[in-house]
Amino acid sequence: MSTQRVDLSHLVSAESDWSHVRACVAGVGVAGFAAADALLDKGADVVVIDTGESERVRERAEILEILGAEVHLGTTMSAPDDADFFVVSPGIPPRAEIIQSARSRGIPVWGELELAWRMRQEINPAPWLCVTGTNGKTTATLMLAAMLEADGIRAVAAGNVGLSLIDAVRDTSLQAIAVEVSATQMPFVTSMSPYAAVCINLAPDHLDFFDTMDEYRANKALVYRHSQIACVYNADEIETEAMVRDADVVEGCRAVGFTLGVPAVGMLGVVDGVLVDRAFIEERHSSAQEIATLADVPIAVPPYIANSLAAAALARSLGVSAAAVRDGLRAFTPAPHRIAKIAQIADVTFVDDSKATNAHAAATSLRAYSPVVWIAGGMAKGQDFADLVREVAPRLRAVILIGADRAQIAEALARHAPNVPVVTINRTDTNVMDEVVDQALQLAHAGDTVLLAPGCASWDMFRDYSDRGDRFARAVLSHGVNT
Repeated sequence: MSTQRVDLSHLVSAESDWSHVRACVAGVGVAGFAAADALLDKGADVVVIDTGESERVRERAEILEILGAEVHLGTTMSAPDDADFFVVSPGIPPRAEIIQSARSRGIPVWGELELAWRMRQEINPAPWLCVTGTNGKTTATLMLAAMLEADGIRAVAAGNVGLSLIDAVRDTSLQAIAVEVSATQMPFVTSMSPYAAVCINLAPDHLDFFDTMDEYRANKALVYRHSQIACVYNADEIETEAMVRDADVVEGCRAVGFTLGVPAVGMLGVVDGVLVDRAFIEERHSSAQEIATLADVPIAVPPYIANSLAAAALARSLGVSAAAVRDGLRAFTPAPHRIAKIAQIADVTFVDDSKATNAHAAATSLRAYSPVVWIAGGMAKGQDFADLVREVAPRLRAVILIGADRAQIAEALARHAPNVPVVTINRTDTNVMDEVVDQALQLAHAGDTVLLAPGCASWDMFRDYSDRGDRFARAVLSHGVNT
């Protein structure tokens, strides 16, 4: 017999009556804890489930129990039959049994984005400027927040970076939210309507989460759905333009491109070392407005320039001044492990891009340097490295391979870069970076760059990509620095 559930159509703001719903929240991580806390604050009946039993999980569970939640830890997760809706974390794929079980019983499944959208304040809610892309979305989101703040707008970066999005919408003083969106969050979003949105780029990733590349692309494209003012796309990547062309948007929403070259009308781009806007000015058919220079970009390599333009387009859609775009870029501090220069040793530059956890990110990073001693490997997540190696082979001085799936990259190198020296390090302990740096110093010539851009996930050897990058940096610094 089916369970009678509450009609959820009235739950559209923080001021809606949440007191008559029973919600199940999966997980007590950052997003799950914020979701449960917000629902309890609104008077909802909340059940929290989590398979974990770590000290941190138990601490959060105890707080939620004190606040009135029913909590179940260390058990097989399943939403109770009487739940009116089920809130899931971004890490649970749509095909997971827990999701399929809820859907088969008619329980609506929401993610953090959907719940946060429905919990915005009713009057003058802060507009959402949404950023996604296979690579660069964290950097662009933080750049965007810096631009907004430079214009005197009270803003925050939230979602997949920074503050929990649910906590952000509960802050009624905010005037805008820069929202980082992962494709893994989009399957459970229906009502979100961003002020403006961008997909910076698209390449194979998360294929362990989605069944096909087409499914991954379709979920990335959902960031544009119901956009109100601007859909920003990468004019140098045809896939993102196609996403915008196919998007179901609010009438009057504009398509705005960005390019690393000279922009056409309706785009942002680069002219003679200057970032210019031909989209958000009245004279766009005959002129362009300077919004920054390449000297204002914290790291003036192609990925950072593209991220700067994407962020600037969203900021300009909200009316941010050209001066604030420039000042935001100048104030921006890059997040760790994203094309971060560590040091120079014997005139060899060491760069940490441990965040390059897929082949597309590694290729983007490698394009910025030549010659390169490339440090690669880890968990490949089903990727093929042939195209990457074919493209970057002329830039490679040598390659050092580590990690569980190093043989896959070695095979691609043997086929498509047979003359490039390859050193394979078979050890799997976390101190491997000392040997990596030793080998790199032997292989590199003066003027070369040693680049950690693994193209793979880190979990086979390290806690996460940050741990991998930190250990690399420590190993570099322990070898002595001359600049």
